[in-house]
Amino acid sequence: MNNKQIDILAVGDITIDAFIKLKDAQVTCDIDHENCKLCFGFGDKIPYESVTVCNAVGNSANAAVSSSRLGLSSAILTHIGNDQNGKDCLVELEKNNVDTQYVRVENNKHTNHNYILWYDVDRTILTKHETFTYNLDGVIPPKWIYFSSLGENSLQFHMEIADFIEKNPETKLAFQPGTFQIKAGAKTLERIYKNAEIFFCNVEETQKILDEKSRDLPILLEKMASLGPKIVVITDGFEGAYVFDTKSGSKLFMPVYPHTPFERTGAGDAFASTIVSSLALGKSLEEALLWAPINSMSVTQHIGSQEGLLTLEKIQEFLSKAPENFKPKKI
Repeated sequence: MNNKQIDILAVGDITIDAFIKLKDAQVTCDIDHENCKLCFGFGDKIPYESVTVCNAVGNSANAAVSSSRLGLSSAILTHIGNDQNGKDCLVELEKNNVDTQYVRVENNKHTNHNYILWYDVDRTILTKHETFTYNLDGVIPPKWIYFSSLGENSLQFHMEIADFIEKNPETKLAFQPGTFQIKAGAKTLERIYKNAEIFFCNVEETQKILDEKSRDLPILLEKMASLGPKIVVITDGFEGAYVFDTKSGSKLFMPVYPHTPFERTGAGDAFASTIVSSLALGKSLEEALLWAPINSMSVTQHIGSQEGLLTLEKIQEFLSKAPENFKPKKI
């Protein structure tokens, strides 16, 4: 085991994504373009264009690869089954220079596997979390923990994460909730929110966590910050991202880097993990907000969530070509 302190330890489930590109489907939405549904014939044989398999992905795995590409030491605490899919995930992590010392292999379990229905530029994910035995046994405190999606049996593990942060205050916590954590709500995970240095979510997910109908971004930023995170980041797709730094009291808006997306999976992970990586490198929040949309943009130009993740040199190259209005603005 490597005893050197790790910059970023990503904690969360890992999976394999199989992208199934559809061509004969349609999207139906309410009159206000909400509650959209992907539709195709029930019981029909549905033709598809292609299948692309991406190993060792998921919010936390994406964050680990992202931080590694940006020059940080990264590791992942995750669980895999003792199967070929698990072995493929290990190979992929090691190929991306992610430390695998905290990857736990469980016998008689299956490595998580998602099926992604890709239509137009967006995707619908068929997901299932295997029931793993989560724990922090043997973890050396890193500089940052990047905590994200886990299965529904992981509630006690969340309390273990909170205990770890409280006992090791030099370790900063970044929290990007997954499906179960969003459904759990703010009260159930109040110790996670209270101990978070930075929190990430999109607008709709934030509304669910807060049980809030308003879509007013300043209101959502304030209410989320009241739960405890020192920095709150709420993304709004192509409308950009909104940030509240409670330490300075400043609220910022950051536009997207101009682009046309090809496939959007992993854009949010790239955005969040790039901000955390930037802060871990000692950059200011304003600098981090310049880097993050570029990495997010690049990910949307490729299939899957990792191929487009950039090195620092490539981010600087795109930044040098950015339009004049590509900068954080106070709100």
